[in-house]
Amino acid sequence: MRTLRYALPLLAMSLSAGLADASAAHAQRRDRGEAELARMLAGRVPGKPVNCINLRSAQSSRIIDRTAIVYEDGGTLYVNRPRSGASSLDSDDILVTRTFGSQLCSLDTVRLLDRGSRISTGFVALDKFVPYARPRNRR
Repeated sequence: MRTLRYALPLLAMSLSAGLADASAAHAQRRDRGEAELARMLAGRVPGKPVNCINLRSAQSSRIIDRTAIVYEDGGTLYVNRPRSGASSLDSDDILVTRTFGSQLCSLDTVRLLDRGSRISTGFVALDKFVPYARPRNRR
């Protein structure tokens, strides 16, 4: 009985330390994602957020770890910071988008699949898309 009395506090401390380590690692990945997004948007100017983007003209999409999904349409990058589920964004995942038309909108959800196993790793609920374009030269 005596060993159980000492083992429980040790177990609780170990679990607490493990959670703290996981939380710190999660924060580091989010911070790296924010830095990567800042580099990607450097020199671009944000526009007015839009509810939908046209998927037919989107040339590519990219997941920024724990941060956002970026869709490229011509010279414009549309950044979507999901309303929920952003913590499950992993740049090694595949986006599975199911739309009812040619547009992806702020009310849509996107499933995430592990690239290797094709097992679902989560989903995100999209928010508005913020367009970032290069400033036009004025003469």
